[in-house]
Amino acid sequence: MTSHAASITPTIRRGLVAALAAGTLVLAGCGSGSPTGTEESASEAGSSPSSASSGELTSISVGTIAIASSTELRYGVAEGIFEDHGLDVELIEGQGGAALLPAVQNGSMQFAVGNPMSVLTAADQGLPMKVVSGYSWSSAEGDDINAVVARKDSGITGFEDLEDQTVSVNAVHTLGDLSIMESTEMAGGDPQKINFNEMPFPDMLAQLEQGNVDAVWLPEPFMGRALADPENVAVGYPNQEVMDGMPLTIAFTSESIAEEKPELVTAFQEALTESAERAAQDEEGVRAMLPEFLKMDEETAQSIRLEPAHTDLPVEKMQTIYDLMLKYGMAENPLDVESLYVQP
Repeated sequence: MTSHAASITPTIRRGLVAALAAGTLVLAGCGSGSPTGTEESASEAGSSPSSASSGELTSISVGTIAIASSTELRYGVAEGIFEDHGLDVELIEGQGGAALLPAVQNGSMQFAVGNPMSVLTAADQGLPMKVVSGYSWSSAEGDDINAVVARKDSGITGFEDLEDQTVSVNAVHTLGDLSIMESTEMAGGDPQKINFNEMPFPDMLAQLEQGNVDAVWLPEPFMGRALADPENVAVGYPNQEVMDGMPLTIAFTSESIAEEKPELVTAFQEALTESAERAAQDEEGVRAMLPEFLKMDEETAQSIRLEPAHTDLPVEKMQTIYDLMLKYGMAENPLDVESLYVQP
């Protein structure tokens, strides 16, 4: 278990740059929408965008991560929505947004859906990435899809109580610790006095129950499991404290793809938008995909809170996130986030 104070030096940014420079990545193929039977390499995929009306499909590779919000993307592939827009999609699973960036940067993957802070960190380092669309979001009000959870007898009832406490997040310098720090300051606490440590989500609840950490930041399905125990309480929803509807994942591509293949980008944007819209109207179909995709039981698949998915471009909210990154030492250089967007 690795501990980090809130004011740690941003080594993750340097690691990201090294990974991008090396262009190394371990990925797992997750299947495609319509196999072409060709021997086309990943770097050549997407080289000849064609319309669905021509009867030909353009092969593309799309990076994704194994979280519930990725189901809408998988839904679109399974339902043939991307094929309707002329795209034969191979989904490739990575460990997170930062892990997907090298493959998008070197052209072996045309698009990816991941954490917006990964793209913002790359931009801070001068690495050319482009935001194609929004994707999944925290809830604007009511119960959110992630929370800080503590034990009922811990005395932690608000974000201000996290001072001098150990709080587990899955990774530092992500939306978890960023939003917790800002929420703590908004509540009158000192975010620099929070001790963050990194821990995989599946391990957090046991460590909380054993008293090895004071609070944990959990998304679904882990949050639901934690709050089912009456001895645990939700301290608050940090994403929601910071803004109404925080962008949690976005779709992105390389600058070269955005500039050289605008028709491909448009087709992807339109297919992703239709996938999100149709998935929102078919919650039963989306939930039916969860057990196989995320290896969860049927009961959990039917009960977890699903992240809202829509593809609006979150320009102002992304700017707010980047400004908070500057505030808490997670970025170094001023950035006009709007310059990163590919307008549909």
